[in-house]
Amino acid sequence: MFRLLRPLAASVTYTRWLHLLIPGAGYSVWLFISPDSPWAPVLFAVPVGLLPGMRLAEGVQAQLLLAPEQRGRADASISASTAATWADRWRTVLWLETRMLLAVPVWFATVWLSATSMDLVLTASGNGPSDQWLVRGVEPHWWYALLAPLPLLAMLAVVVLSGRLITEAAERLLGPSPVQRLTALEERTEQLLERNRIARELHDSIGHALTVAVVQAGAARAAHDPDFTERALAAIEETGRDALDDLERVLRVLRESGTPVGQRPTLVEADRLLDSARGSGAEIDADVSGPLEQVPGAVSREGYRILQESLTNVLRHSGTVPVRVRIAVAGGWLELEVTNPLSDPAAVPGGGSGLRGIRERAALLGGRAETGPHEGEWRVRARLPLDGMRAAP
Repeated sequence: MFRLLRPLAASVTYTRWLHLLIPGAGYSVWLFISPDSPWAPVLFAVPVGLLPGMRLAEGVQAQLLLAPEQRGRADASISASTAATWADRWRTVLWLETRMLLAVPVWFATVWLSATSMDLVLTASGNGPSDQWLVRGVEPHWWYALLAPLPLLAMLAVVVLSGRLITEAAERLLGPSPVQRLTALEERTEQLLERNRIARELHDSIGHALTVAVVQAGAARAAHDPDFTERALAAIEETGRDALDDLERVLRVLRESGTPVGQRPTLVEADRLLDSARGSGAEIDADVSGPLEQVPGAVSREGYRILQESLTNVLRHSGTVPVRVRIAVAGGWLELEVTNPLSDPAAVPGGGSGLRGIRERAALLGGRAETGPHEGEWRVRARLPLDGMRAAP
């Protein structure tokens, strides 16, 4: 019983009622102007519905009155946008016709059933026979008052049912077209990819800076050498400033969607990473060959992050050990290799987010990255196509 009465307590029931009464009000005005042509509004809805802006007006009105919970949502099932195609325009025409059709029973129930309920009350009070259509010619009796709520309940049932029907019609006829749904899905996918990229940026940049700072601070405390401590503090300061710059770039992307990605560091700035690792006490043997400045921006940026994460893992898991770094650009490929000895072969880095990030970056560019022990050493090897299209062998 309470389940049946629950719609009567929902505010959306009455906003839908208002939405259904609006066409009837316009139709009544037309009948007052030209009662001999009651069919004219039905024909007039065709050219009106073909106007691109009419879809926007109807969509906004439907969101406000039929489904207010969808207002302002990007994934709303009732869209509020102008008609982009002729298919959208004809769907708007069909929507206008459907809206007028469903307005008929609602107007009939609102006017006549409420009047019938009032007439039952008047008849029960002894005001004589009624002139209304349902109780015409009946004799007054007090028990007619017991029947007075029934027309009102029937009217509310018609309103609730018609409100649900008009909402479903709006979702089908005013909802986004398949092209719009695909576009929205693509935009959502781009947003998720951008969030994942930002998460990797923060992990790589801030993780590298913190690792270098921890290693430097530990080495300075153990060295008991003022000169070494001074160099360590200078390296920590420089690394911290670089991390702040990277953090500012990432936050700028979050604040301003139009920020160019070209502001992120590339492999041309690889010396900054190598010098930072050397300042932490690691022995870096770097071999760089090929024109790094000619590497495409996307590949160079991802290569920089792969190198950064590789050096961070070395400092975090192996400490200040000799590291061999090879960066080569040749034959349409960018090859990166970072190798360091394993101090304890039984303790190797796990499959954390850093290593997964390296493999994900390579895969997104159509390349491949391998991470793991190799002949008593830990090796990170990545091979990225410069055109971003070929699959790495």
